[in-house]
Amino acid sequence: MKRNTRDQNGVSRRDFIKATATGAGAAAFTGIGADGAHAQGRPAHWDKEADVVVVGAGATGLPAAIQAIEGGATVIVIDANTDVGGHAILSGGNVALGGGTSRQQKYGVVDSPDLLYSDLTDWSVVEPNGFPDYRYNDKEVIRAFADESAKTYEWLVAHGVTFVDKAPDTLGGHAVGNSAPRESHAAPLDWPQVQTGVAASPERRTTMSSGVGLIRPLEATARKMGAQILLQHRMTGIVRENPNSGRVLGIAATNQGKTVNIRAKKGVILGTGGHSSNVNFRRIFDPRLTEEYQVAGEPYSFQDASGEIAAMAIGASLWGAFNQSGEFGQNVTKAGWIGCQYGYVNLSWQPDSPIFSQARATGLSVKDYQNAILVNMIGLRFYDETAGQFPANNYNSIKPYVPRSYLNAANLKYEPSNFINAALAGTGDTTPGGGPIWAIFDSDAVKREGWKVSPPYVDTAQGYFFSADSIAELAGKIVNKYQRKPMPPDTLQNTVARYNSFVDAGKDADFGKPAPKFKIQTPPFHAAWATPVIHDTRSGLRINGKCQVVDLNGNVIPGLYCGGETAGGFSLHGLARCMVQGRIAARNAVMETVKA
Repeated sequence: MKRNTRDQNGVSRRDFIKATATGAGAAAFTGIGADGAHAQGRPAHWDKEADVVVVGAGATGLPAAIQAIEGGATVIVIDANTDVGGHAILSGGNVALGGGTSRQQKYGVVDSPDLLYSDLTDWSVVEPNGFPDYRYNDKEVIRAFADESAKTYEWLVAHGVTFVDKAPDTLGGHAVGNSAPRESHAAPLDWPQVQTGVAASPERRTTMSSGVGLIRPLEATARKMGAQILLQHRMTGIVRENPNSGRVLGIAATNQGKTVNIRAKKGVILGTGGHSSNVNFRRIFDPRLTEEYQVAGEPYSFQDASGEIAAMAIGASLWGAFNQSGEFGQNVTKAGWIGCQYGYVNLSWQPDSPIFSQARATGLSVKDYQNAILVNMIGLRFYDETAGQFPANNYNSIKPYVPRSYLNAANLKYEPSNFINAALAGTGDTTPGGGPIWAIFDSDAVKREGWKVSPPYVDTAQGYFFSADSIAELAGKIVNKYQRKPMPPDTLQNTVARYNSFVDAGKDADFGKPAPKFKIQTPPFHAAWATPVIHDTRSGLRINGKCQVVDLNGNVIPGLYCGGETAGGFSLHGLARCMVQGRIAARNAVMETVKA
């Protein structure tokens, strides 16, 4: 939720476990970017109060706010950003709600809550690289999602969201079930998009898909219904009756350097968006994901683990860790845009964007990776550049499909995926992580791709794009804050020379790139930042089917709820689980007994 959490300090396992189990103070969490997020003592006075306090004004928080008001509660929503939406407002707007929605029925798609539940808990679905999509999903959490999925679709339509009028499809779907198409797409209509600063063209406003078409209508509805939305308010801790027992009473937050204590008479709902931007927290799940790996949604929205850290400080448990490191879906993706720091495939930051000064460049989209090679920090290739990334199950991915049959896996042809693993393997020393990835190409490739290799298309000022008249000179120019060691000029020269020999031979003897087509031989030569992007947060706090947060002893923490990417136990990619769980959390929170 908050803006910047790239704290690189360490935290000992003993202190981490002690603080998690007992709720003891902030000290053990400062090493993972807590910045004061910890168990708070009961304040001398409350500055504000509401029945339900929602932390995060995104795809979980806004539905939660509306649902809570519909249940008769007063609501305060806080968000650390200067605007609402989090990652969701920048997303592709692809919404995997199934189970028998009106749109599925309109287009003759057979689906039901039971079929959706069966799909999302099927242990037998395995990807060609050996990773299972659904095996480690929490069945109680999935059952609740399946029962509320179609209802949430209708609820969104009733609250102002317009979906593109076409049959449900598979666009943007990852681990959403094999038995039926479930993706619908939120139309942006007339809302300006954060990444461009302008609305979509008139001919595309009802036909394209964008997260702005989901968030802005929900924001308008929440405000109209009376939700108090407090921007630039960053949660610093959760107030509980006792450090590791009793009810949650509210939260502490900061606004312009001042502490604001907000009482929640019924419950606190965490929708802070996950942990992917918190380097040390994400490395709990995968120690290879060091600081050079940027995150989808940055620099507008940072997933800082503030919800997880604050909840863990009062005893909450993490849950479903496998889903975070499982190599399926968009957990980590190839850079969709090169030559810029923030290369998420769904985002091309444009100069009219209100935050373009932070993004700094639009980036270059690669149409054909025959036009470039990818090298690691020391100038070595590691991958067939034309190859894809981690696969994921979707409608009809497996044919024939028999639910819970071992043959679903037995009939697959095993195809190991080296995407990201080879890069993360590093450069032969003991340094964590693999370092930056660079796309290397020449002026002929620039012409073939139709690129413009100057600002604002590439970021030369901050060291994400370099040019030179020779390969050796190019290697020497690569200076970037994440480039932990210089790139040896002779290594890059040898790499390019060897690749050029593969073009002559018509065969890539190292990585099997299909019939390499173009030599890298015409100056000027270029190096563009092409480091993979972290996308999903698929593991977080333990919740039950009511979206109540659960502690390390398996007990519910009264008055604390959670949904979306802050919650664990669910491998589903995207917006659907956020919205469903936001509604479930709010519906249960309003039934809490008011305390004097």
